Amino acid sequence: MAAFGGALVTVSEVRISPDLSVAKAFISVFPSDKRDAVLQALTENVRSLRGELGREVASQLRIVPELVFLPDSSLDYVEHIEELLKK
Repeated sequence: MAAFGGALVTVSEVRISPDLSVAKAFISVFPSDKRDAVLQALTENVRSLRGELGREVASQLRIVPELVFLPDSSLDYVEHIEELLKK
């Protein structure tokens, strides 16, 4: 978890392709109204983030995966269920 512009950002899941060329990171943001701004900032900085990842795993992986950031909507789903239960 990390604080990001007043938002709490968590990587909730990472799915890596079988050939290790693509890593899809599902990002949870609280409060959810800052989700778009956080995802945009991550996408704009994907090159430097991939470079940082490459420095960390260079001795372990032959290929540094392409990073794709996607929103994790599980918190929205939980909030929706809670609203329905309150009714």
